[in-house]
Amino acid sequence: VQLVESGGGLVQAGGSLRLSCAASGRTFSIYRMAWFRQAPGKEREFVAAISWSGSSAALADSVKGRFTISKDNAKNTVPLQMDSLKPEDTAVYYCAADQSASVFVPDTSPLAFDTWGQGTQVTVSS
Repeated sequence: VQLVESGGGLVQAGGSLRLSCAASGRTFSIYRMAWFRQAPGKEREFVAAISWSGSSAALADSVKGRFTISKDNAKNTVPLQMDSLKPEDTAVYYCAADQSASVFVPDTSPLAFDTWGQGTQVTVSS
């Protein structure tokens, strides 16, 4: 599986950005997809996840009501719509695929995900 993110950039606080993750290769092996983010000096943080079918999704408390994750089944892409952005949303955003469905790690742990994209920078100015 290969993952490619797009859509990052610079935006003012209160603005919106839409990220997208395109999955290719053995996509039939994917159970779910997720977005994580990592700010300088901080650990990688769970943002949102969605099942490969698109039927169920989860969001971190810090982004609920502002971010929306979805799945385009025709294009095998996972958009992340980010509204009401705040300076604390500034980070490199990574797309990830879970191909193992492990029960030994928490669902929101980076360790639960097998394949990662290269990341895209999101900067929110105050």
